[in-house]
Amino acid sequence: MAMGKYSRVDGKKSSGYGLTITIVLVVSLCLVGAWMFMSSWSAPTESVDFASTKTTKDVDTSTKSYVTNEDVDQGSKSFSDEKIEETEVVTESNEEKPEPESSGEEKTEQVEEKKEFEDKNGEGDGEGEKDTESESDETKQKEKTQLEESSEENKSEDGNNGTQENAEESAGETEENNTEKSGGDQAEITKESNTGAWSTQLVESQNEKKAQVSSIKWKLCNVTAGPDYIPCLDNWQAIRKLHSTKHYEHRERHCPEDSPTCLVSLPEGYKRSIKWPKSREKIWYNNIPHTKLAQVKGHQNWVKMSGEYLTFPGGGTQFKNGALHYIDFLQESYPDIAWGNRTRVILDVGCGVASFGGYLFDRDVLALSFAPKDEHEAQVQFALERGIPAMSNVMGTKRLPFPGSVFDLIHCARCRVPWHIEGGKLLLELNRALRPGGFFVWSATPVYRKTEEDVGIWKAMSKLTKAMCWKLMTIKKDKLNEVGAAIYQKPMSNECYNQRSQKEPPLCKDSDDQNAAWNVPLEACMHKVTEDSSKRGAAWPESWPERVETVPQWLDSQEGVYGKPAQEDFTADQERWKTIVSKSYLNGMGIDWSYVRNVMDMRAVYGGFAAALKDLKLWVMNVVPIDSADTLPIIYERGLFGIYHDWCESFSTYPRTYDLLHADHLFSALKKRCSLVSAMAEVDRILRPQGTFIVRDDMETIGEIEKMVKSMKWNVRMTHSKDGEGVLSVQKSLWRPTEVETITSAII
Repeated sequence: MAMGKYSRVDGKKSSGYGLTITIVLVVSLCLVGAWMFMSSWSAPTESVDFASTKTTKDVDTSTKSYVTNEDVDQGSKSFSDEKIEETEVVTESNEEKPEPESSGEEKTEQVEEKKEFEDKNGEGDGEGEKDTESESDETKQKEKTQLEESSEENKSEDGNNGTQENAEESAGETEENNTEKSGGDQAEITKESNTGAWSTQLVESQNEKKAQVSSIKWKLCNVTAGPDYIPCLDNWQAIRKLHSTKHYEHRERHCPEDSPTCLVSLPEGYKRSIKWPKSREKIWYNNIPHTKLAQVKGHQNWVKMSGEYLTFPGGGTQFKNGALHYIDFLQESYPDIAWGNRTRVILDVGCGVASFGGYLFDRDVLALSFAPKDEHEAQVQFALERGIPAMSNVMGTKRLPFPGSVFDLIHCARCRVPWHIEGGKLLLELNRALRPGGFFVWSATPVYRKTEEDVGIWKAMSKLTKAMCWKLMTIKKDKLNEVGAAIYQKPMSNECYNQRSQKEPPLCKDSDDQNAAWNVPLEACMHKVTEDSSKRGAAWPESWPERVETVPQWLDSQEGVYGKPAQEDFTADQERWKTIVSKSYLNGMGIDWSYVRNVMDMRAVYGGFAAALKDLKLWVMNVVPIDSADTLPIIYERGLFGIYHDWCESFSTYPRTYDLLHADHLFSALKKRCSLVSAMAEVDRILRPQGTFIVRDDMETIGEIEKMVKSMKWNVRMTHSKDGEGVLSVQKSLWRPTEVETITSAII
């Protein structure tokens, strides 16, 4: 047997030999350990096979709670609090710990469950919704936005500001694209390397952003207006700096530089709003505890106090004996008005508490009423609490936030607007908004009284309307109310304009875009009427209700928002929303629609969402964001109404005025321009307690919004995800924070 060099035959070891062997063993172990350490630190290329195959989007999606078939079955009945709490627990658990990879069988079962859910909720049609929900940047660029139109109109006023804004916006988009691209590269690195116990910068950054959203500490707004705070109308810091208030500049929008992120307080004793149609006659006093109008206008049947209610007899300055009688009087005065048939969408200027618009619903007419936030305390707030469409606005120095040539009729009953002064600038703004062939109804004292002042105003108005080519169709007197009304019609051709001997008021320049309306100064000029049959305005729309589903002929030569030919795009969008509303919103979300009256579509495209709800006893304010394709004229053509708005600013409405807010792919685009936190504070401001908020967007944005609404103690009723897109339905609570934040710009 061969023996080692340093071994003894008898098996005994010397002390020197033992020490040497010990040292050798220790060194050997150290070398082996170092080699093993280096092997684990530098992963071989073979380890790629063990890397996760999920993309970053998949990881984000996995953090959301999915609604199973069982959830949907229960949700369509009641969406119990127990199920809501269970869903939230699952969501929070998933956010803390990513789901492990499942086997092929488990994945197949999940796909089948999701498919069954989609079939139940009308979202399983595949191409229809997928095509319409995702817009390519290229398609968006082809459509002209209100922001672009208004910027072009303001170029002469603002110099290079428009160019600078565009450059900043372009830079923002470039930065966003670079961020997304960089994020994708980092995701690939994460996929292809085994990091062991080490975290990655990508994961750390994503977690920190989520933590910042979830750690928002909401505060209560300390402002002079209290629970009635409208940030862009209560900016006293800006109002005090105005050089003049001659043209009601102090009633116009002056938004604070930084949009508030605090929450508006509730009136003491606030209750859920009374359901329509009872709300038309009475509202809770505690919800709007203002009595000044009842004292000043009670004798004209505007509003009266009655115990715990404020009651509305249906009267007004020009119709003390009720709005319905007055509405019928106008129809009888000139039958071609044809309420609810030819005349569907109207504008009511200086509306008071909007009883005129409230009773026009009985004639299938949509009236958008507006009045300033002035000494007639809370008049627009009363209207909205009653369930009547209204907004705070003023005929001042800027165009109204509507496209040109869209209203079928415009109404002014003692609206206190001096139409005849300064070259008729204010009446010419109504001319811009009035559809060719549309009517202007003027019920005011100069029509039927013979005082020196009234006679002078009548003569000035007669001269102005004749120069504008408006035709006086009739003047009638209402014997019951002892008032009169003059009804004018806007021409449908340019014949009269071309034959005028005097060119005052002048025609607008050909470069003047009548649809440009966002922050555009008023001009004392008239736009020519469109006579080309292939363009909008040349022909009157179809009668209601056929009008709502009729594809406008003037869309024939255009490309649609979603990339298809516009008429095809319109039809696809209409069918898509019919399916979603009927199969999901009306039956699958647990919404009590009997409490839903005032609805807002925060990013309307063709108005398909509003059209799908047309048979319900509600109305929809369609908002077209200023940086979206300018489709608002299409919405009006359908017999619906809406407004332009920039969601980086507050909306011109009182707090707690909408029962349901709907946002389809709004916030993912909005957060590139402004704070999502301030946008959600605005959502909280205008949504009524116990109202519903529905969001459709990418899963990253849905996740951010879900965390914010949870931090405001709202109830998550449903979340659903498919292909990186999600739907979130939540109900606002009565919760208000206790810590206060003073908004110095809103303190008198």
